[in-house]
Amino acid sequence: MTIPDDSSKKHQLRKAMRRILLAGPLDSAHVCEAARRWLLARPGLRTVALYAALPGEVDLLPLVAWDPGRRWVFPRISGEDLAFHEVREPANDLACSTGSIREPSPALPCVPIPEIDVFLCPGLAFDPNGGRLGRGRGYYDRALGSARPDALKLGICHPVQCVADTFRQAHDVAMDQLITGSVE
Repeated sequence: MTIPDDSSKKHQLRKAMRRILLAGPLDSAHVCEAARRWLLARPGLRTVALYAALPGEVDLLPLVAWDPGRRWVFPRISGEDLAFHEVREPANDLACSTGSIREPSPALPCVPIPEIDVFLCPGLAFDPNGGRLGRGRGYYDRALGSARPDALKLGICHPVQCVADTFRQAHDVAMDQLITGSVE
């Protein structure tokens, strides 16, 4: 079931952020390095949910090669939900699916959401109160709603994606922290 989003403010923000993110090349290197440092300081977080970036999103794929000792899991759309699969070699294990989203093969080991220690979450915009504006289908909100209470949720974004308000609604799951690549 898709979560309805009737908020015209959210709709307008989504539209504006899509324009901004597709307008010009954004460098992921600083954000990726900040995420690497964050993870290095937390070696006990063994299972990390990552994503294959869409245009405009921060590309974190280098993390897999930098830290092969962790268990990296990537989302795959499965009906109205996300299923997470273990990925060891993104170049070989991810392939384009519907909508040009790179997803893991369903043949790769599936990892139950409660086994994930930290979720590195993409989004269109984030606010200082943990609000995350996704693409409007609710996939991440449903997945994060099934996470362990102690699982960390990190919003990953370019500094330009930080806004004053994402117009969070009751079904929107809050981020615990943002990683932007600026001074954290």
